[in-house]
Amino acid sequence: MEKSYRFSSGRSYLVFGVFLMVLFSGCSPISKELRNQADQRLTFQQVSQNPEAYKGKIVIWGGEIIETIVQKDGTTLIVVLQRPLDREKEPKGQRSEGRFVILVEGIVEPYVFRRGRRITTGGEILGKKVMRLGEFEYPYALLRSKQLHLWEEYDYATSSE
Repeated sequence: MEKSYRFSSGRSYLVFGVFLMVLFSGCSPISKELRNQADQRLTFQQVSQNPEAYKGKIVIWGGEIIETIVQKDGTTLIVVLQRPLDREKEPKGQRSEGRFVILVEGIVEPYVFRRGRRITTGGEILGKKVMRLGEFEYPYALLRSKQLHLWEEYDYATSSE
């Protein structure tokens, strides 16, 4: 005996709408727990001007990877060009307010976490880390990553076949 399920058109739109709400309600790659801990009032610009003043605060930042440096102590530094985040915490646009460094406990593969890849992290502000940028010393805001998300790369190449 075959079962048949029928929805009236009004009810099917309701079911579809609920499905979309559930699907998109948790699209952020950063956990709800960490998002709740993050200080949403802190701007990147505030912190980058004086990272030491915000030690211990949790933030969610993202942008484009500039460089990934595996260190002798088994940690990794990821230098990031900050970009604004959308509602899903994905870096968007070309505007930037500067750079920051993510400290990752453990080694991440520099080829995978390579220049130009988009990244989002939720982490604790540790203060600043001074590193060379060209011919001068640049004070980067330093975050210890609690969660890290590497966004998919887009392939814009099209085939003419």
